[in-house]
Amino acid sequence: MDLSTTYLGMKLRSPIIPAASPLAEEIDNICMMEDAGAAAVILPSLFEEQLLSESNSLHHHLSYGTDSSPEALSYFPDPADLNLGPEEYLKLIQQAKVTVDIPIIASLNGDTDGGWVNYARQIENAGADALELNIYAIQTNMNLSGEEVEAEYVNIVKNVRSCTSLPLAVKLTPFFTNLGNMAKRIVEAGADALVLFNRFQQPDIDLKNLSLYPHYLPSRPFENRLPLTWIGILYKRLAVDFAAVRGLETAEDVLKMLMVGANVTMMASAIYKNGIHHIRTVEQDLARWMEENEYSSIAQMRGSMSQLNCEDPSAFERTQYIRTATTHLPVLP
Repeated sequence: MDLSTTYLGMKLRSPIIPAASPLAEEIDNICMMEDAGAAAVILPSLFEEQLLSESNSLHHHLSYGTDSSPEALSYFPDPADLNLGPEEYLKLIQQAKVTVDIPIIASLNGDTDGGWVNYARQIENAGADALELNIYAIQTNMNLSGEEVEAEYVNIVKNVRSCTSLPLAVKLTPFFTNLGNMAKRIVEAGADALVLFNRFQQPDIDLKNLSLYPHYLPSRPFENRLPLTWIGILYKRLAVDFAAVRGLETAEDVLKMLMVGANVTMMASAIYKNGIHHIRTVEQDLARWMEENEYSSIAQMRGSMSQLNCEDPSAFERTQYIRTATTHLPVLP
C-alpha cells in the first residue's frame, strides 16, 4: 500500500499534515506529530503585528479567550511572559529541523510589503523546507475596489517569490468574485501550491459587557464542501499542488479531497478535539479503506472525481445548485 504523495516538490509518506496551529509551537508536540505519522508540520503563523506592536489592544486580543481554533491568537503565550519576536520563531524552525526528520513548513502572515519580504528571507535562512503565505485581511475601505484588493494579493506573492527560493504555498480565502481567475493569477505570480481555504473569523458580542470579542470556533465537517468543490474544479487546470484544509476530521474526508485532486490534506480542529494520536487513526482508516476498495496508491485515486474526470462535470457548477434548490425534503413534524 503506497500512501506517499508529493507536495511543494517534496515526497511525503502520506497526505496527512497538521495544519498551522499553536500546537506546533512546542518541539515536544512536533515530535509527537512525527511519531503519530504526520507527513510534515506547518508551524503556527508568524504575524507581523505580533512583532511590531505592544499596544494594549493587541495584548487584549492575544490573551482574551481560549476557544479551540487553528489560528486563534489566544493560543499564543502572554507577551508579558514570552518574547514573541522573530528570533523565537526562527529558533523554533532551527530546533525542529535538527529534532525531527519530516519537513518543516513555516507560515507567515504579513501586514506590509517590507514585512512579507523581510521575514520570508529570515525564514529561509533559518532552514525551513517551505513557506506558506497566510494572506488574511478584512478590507473595510469602501473606496478600495475589488481589482485593487486582488492586486495586493498578487503583489504579495510576487514580492515574496522574488526574495526567496523556498517552495511557496499560498493560503487563500474563497471570497473573490472569480476565484478561478484569482487562483490562476496567484500561480502565475509564483505560487507552487494553493491551500484552500482560510477561514473568515468573525467577532461575537458579549451581551453582559456590551463589547465585541474574538469568539473563535473550531471548523466543522460541512465546511469541507468548499475546498472539495474548488479543488475539483481547478485540478489539472492549473500547474500547481493543492492542499485541502477546513472541516477535515476523518479518513473519509481525506479520501474525498484526494479524489477531487488534493495532494495533501490538513487538519487542526480534529487534532485539538481528539489528540495528536488522531493522525495515526486517520492514516490507518485511510489505508484500510484503500485496501478494501482495491486501491494500491494515492496516485491511483488522485483526481478521479475531479470535474475533469467525474461522470457528471456539471455537478460542480450551476446544475448541481438547481438540483439541490429544487429537491423536496421531508417536513419534520
